[in-house]
Amino acid sequence: MTATDTPTGHKTFHEKLDLLKQRLLDMSQLAEELLATAVQAFLRRDALKAESVLPADNEVDLLEVEIEQLAISLLALQQPMARDLRFIVSSIRISGDLERVGDHAVNIAQSALRMIDLRAGVTPPPEIAEMAHRSRKMLSDALDAVVRLDGVLGREVCKRDDEVDELHESVFRILLTHMMEDPSTISAALELLLVSRNLERVADLATNVAEDAVYLAEGITIKHHLEDRAAAAAPHVPQLHV
Repeated sequence: MTATDTPTGHKTFHEKLDLLKQRLLDMSQLAEELLATAVQAFLRRDALKAESVLPADNEVDLLEVEIEQLAISLLALQQPMARDLRFIVSSIRISGDLERVGDHAVNIAQSALRMIDLRAGVTPPPEIAEMAHRSRKMLSDALDAVVRLDGVLGREVCKRDDEVDELHESVFRILLTHMMEDPSTISAALELLLVSRNLERVADLATNVAEDAVYLAEGITIKHHLEDRAAAAAPHVPQLHV
C-alpha cells in the first residue's frame, strides 16, 4: 500500500499538490509584475522602477527552488497518476521558464539604467513598445491557459511567437541603419537591441509555457512541432466516396 492509499497519506498528497499550485501561481504573478515594471522603467526612463526590479528577482529564484523541491518530493514519495503527474512534471518546466523571464526583466531594467546614464537622445523604435505589449500578453495568456487547462488558448499563444520574431528583425534592421548613419548612436542602439532581444526571448518562454498548457489539458506534446511531424508521418487512408 502506498502513502496515497491511506486517508492520511491521501490528504498529505493533495495538500502538497495544492501548495505546489499556489507557489506556481505566486511565481507567475511575480514574474509578470517584474516584466511589466522593467518595461515601464525602460520606456519611461524611470531609474527608481528599474532599480526595484533587481532585488525582486531573488524572490523569483527562491520560488523556483521551492517549486522544484515540492515537485520532486511529490514524485519521489507519492505515485501520482494521469493529470496530477502531468502537472507536477510541467510545474518544474514552467518554473524554470518563469525564472528566466525574471532574468530577462532584470536585463531590461539594467538596460534602462544604462540608457539613463548615457543620456542619449535616441528614441526607441515603436516596434519595441509593440514587442513589449505582445510578449507580456503572450506570457499572461499562456499562464491563463495553464490555470484554466485551456489547450485552445495555449495553441493560439504559440502561433503569436512568429509575430514577435518579425518585430525583432525589424528593430535590428532599423537600429543597424541608425548606427551606420550616425556612429555616435551605437551605444544607445546596442542597448535598444538588447532590450528587443530580451523581449523576443520572453515571447519564446511564453511559448514554452503555452506548450505545457496544451500538454496539461490534452496530454499531447506539441514542442518542436512533434504533433505536426506525427501527422505527416501517419499513413494516408483514402476516403471512399459513396
